[in-house]
Amino acid sequence: MELELKNLTKDYGSKRAVDNISISFGSGVYGLLGPNGAGKTTLMRMICGVLNPTSGEILLDGENMNKLGEFYYSNLGYMPQNFGFYPDFTAREFLLYMAAVKGLDGKTAKERTDMLLEMVNLAELADSKIKSFSGGMKQRLGIAQAELNSPSILILDEPTAGLDPKERVRFRNLISELARNKTVILSTHIVSDISYIADRILMLKKGQILLDCPMNRSTDVLQGKVWEVLTDERTAYLYQKDHYVLNIHHEDSKVRLRIISDEKPMENAVLVAPGPEDLYMYYFGEEITG
Repeated sequence: MELELKNLTKDYGSKRAVDNISISFGSGVYGLLGPNGAGKTTLMRMICGVLNPTSGEILLDGENMNKLGEFYYSNLGYMPQNFGFYPDFTAREFLLYMAAVKGLDGKTAKERTDMLLEMVNLAELADSKIKSFSGGMKQRLGIAQAELNSPSILILDEPTAGLDPKERVRFRNLISELARNKTVILSTHIVSDISYIADRILMLKKGQILLDCPMNRSTDVLQGKVWEVLTDERTAYLYQKDHYVLNIHHEDSKVRLRIISDEKPMENAVLVAPGPEDLYMYYFGEEITG
């Protein structure tokens, strides 16, 4: 299935959160990357029908989502950034409840619940109350509920926020497993999540798409522009005031700078291969550093 956004815009009074976005999604994992306030959550909520756009439309295989009605939502799975669990429900009770909300019959609901608890590695805790779960367990349960109706399109808003590194790896592997033959749109501001599992990267800034390209081509814009140099502390301090420094690392009495520059910044600078974090800082560094 093809999901298409046409001139999608969302205003909150005088503030424009999403600004005239047009893009199509086929099968694969799309990483939506941007800092807090970039418009990622607003965009996802419009795709999921939680918010109405100010203008523009959302199409599934060429048909407007409002015209398709329940058919559109039956093909959609959504895991919001702050998912509301019922703490006194067990994991099994919660999934069966969500299956009923989604309109699954009893037999299908039980089969999908059992299968998904196994898939997200919660089968042994199926009858434990959610209030006893860690953040990572709740996130895995959240993705299980999004998968209950076997959706063609899976929307995940900041799914690894607050997880420790081990849980983030587990979650990324789970998403990769689920992504076969479907569209997965995953928003995050954690660069490594995107670099490991996304087929395509979308960079969003102030409600607009800055970059849309295959993940393996995402750093092409920085080829020949990322340098490292080892220098003394005074030179490093002076250089930072007028140049774009990506990273600073103190090594004994020296300072290693990672720099973006079209030209060789210092005599002893060495050209290095750009990475995803360099790309993020290139587009969003001024918002992070102020």
